[in-house]
Amino acid sequence: MTSRLNRLAVAFVAMTLATLGVTVANPSPASAAMTICYNTSQAGSYASVANQAASIWNNATVNLTLSANCGSNLRIYRITGGGSYAVRTSLGNGRVYIDTQQAAQYSVLRIMTHEIGHILGLPDNYNGNCSLLMSGGSAGTSCTNPYPSSAEANRVSNLFAGTFATERSADRAGADIFRDSWPSMLTTVG
Repeated sequence: MTSRLNRLAVAFVAMTLATLGVTVANPSPASAAMTICYNTSQAGSYASVANQAASIWNNATVNLTLSANCGSNLRIYRITGGGSYAVRTSLGNGRVYIDTQQAAQYSVLRIMTHEIGHILGLPDNYNGNCSLLMSGGSAGTSCTNPYPSSAEANRVSNLFAGTFATERSADRAGADIFRDSWPSMLTTVG
């Protein structure tokens, strides 16, 4: 806990100094945490779920902090129909779309944390294993685990070790789009 608070304090001081135009030479990589600002203005009722998912990632990883409504590296949208998915424009930047129809079937917190995982650099892993967050909907509707495995969390931490996404290109060619992590809604024959 103290280590995390120290990282947050160092990140805050560095951000404040940068805002004032002061540069600090050779910051310690162990204390340099990248802040990913996520925006929930279009998330509707899922804004609190986004906050829970951010907290899960913040507690599971080092080298990054997800922070609410301080910018728009990551924008979260509530949609109806079409499936939940993520569009990563670069590491730590992109958009997450949460489909209300799928959220009625699957754990919305698992969906949110999974889709944010794509923005953080993780691919899908459709192996049906509920203990792996990136297995998505292949683990079935009864799987409600919203936590990344230690291997998934370590992968994200390693991706952000010394990495600073300096540009954001909202709709650049070559964006990574992660769809079909969650099977289509069940339909009833009537």
